[in-house]
Amino acid sequence: MSKIKCIIIEDEPLAIKVLSDYVAQVPFLQLEGSFKDAILATEWLRTNEVQLIFLDIHLPKLKGMAFLKTLTKKTAVIITTAYHQYAVEGFDLDVTDYLLKPIEFERFLTAVNKVRVTKYNSLPINEANEVKDYLFLTVQKKKIKILFSEILYIESQREYIKVVTEKKEFISRMSTHEIETLLPDHCFKRIHRSFIISINKLESYTAESVEVNGISIPIGRGYKDVIENL
Repeated sequence: MSKIKCIIIEDEPLAIKVLSDYVAQVPFLQLEGSFKDAILATEWLRTNEVQLIFLDIHLPKLKGMAFLKTLTKKTAVIITTAYHQYAVEGFDLDVTDYLLKPIEFERFLTAVNKVRVTKYNSLPINEANEVKDYLFLTVQKKKIKILFSEILYIESQREYIKVVTEKKEFISRMSTHEIETLLPDHCFKRIHRSFIISINKLESYTAESVEVNGISIPIGRGYKDVIENL
């Protein structure tokens, strides 16, 4: 599937760096540029197209909300700001999500995955069918093909992850954040800082843990609503 092209409209250098670094870590995103004010971005958009805009509210010259109202093409917009009071107005203008600074990577991933799901659902049938049902995992310098349907859960082990499948376990040098971006969001959910589970393999759950293939996995305090909202 083609990558989602995006731009950043932000006047704070640190915020631009954080967002740029986050975009670089997500395989399905491609950063086309960053702009310190909305007028420069508007000029660039006259001759270029993107599918996603990261937009700060408090900008010099033209404010973020005013810029939103000038958009004529259907483009996903994720608002980035330190002021939560603009959330309602933003959603009234049909923004995809609202990120409150300082932005954490996990929250960033949740937002951009919404854009990916929307993009996938709007693809022509022949292109949508090309979405892969597997990934290649690097294990001791070898690329191992792993079917999504065989994965039970993924566990973080410091700078490594353990991918547990129905057949065996694999250890790879990467983070849970990195592999999370490679997994289909509708099939896998993070339920703890250290655990991602396959929804289809979930056998039972309580308020404190889930059971996958007979194995008990804890639910993190910040992830209590994930299971309930499946």
